[in-house]
Amino acid sequence: MGFFDFLNEEPNQKEIPKKVRGDIDTEFAEENAHLDLRQEELDIHKNRVETGEVVLHKDIVEEEQIVNVPVSHDQVVIERKVIDREPTTEPITDEETVHIPVTAETIDVDKHTVVTGEISAHKRSVQETEQVRDVLHKEVADVETHGNADIIKED
Repeated sequence: MGFFDFLNEEPNQKEIPKKVRGDIDTEFAEENAHLDLRQEELDIHKNRVETGEVVLHKDIVEEEQIVNVPVSHDQVVIERKVIDREPTTEPITDEETVHIPVTAETIDVDKHTVVTGEISAHKRSVQETEQVRDVLHKEVADVETHGNADIIKED
């Protein structure tokens, strides 16, 4: 006599609902019966998403610079002396000319470019820990006994 055979002997037999396991419908278990117990587990996937960006670029600013540069130029000093009427043998002519070149320093300004610094950027990965919380569902077995049923649990 099997475990569930005593159910057939009751005069007011209750209808037992069908349980579905896989493709098999069972109303009554023979000698052995079992239930599959299931539980949920977290599937965690990480995705890399763009959260911002850093842009490096150069701007041109103007800065006026004032530099004092010493320069020189020639001055012609005209001096007159009074001579006490000395006699000369030279005739008076209009062809006598003296040329005195006059010079001055001028300033030419050119520009040239020099490197004064460098800026660089690189990325690095920083490891952090985030906590994930979710409610998981789990099937647990509930064994009910009715009447005088002798049950031995083996784990």
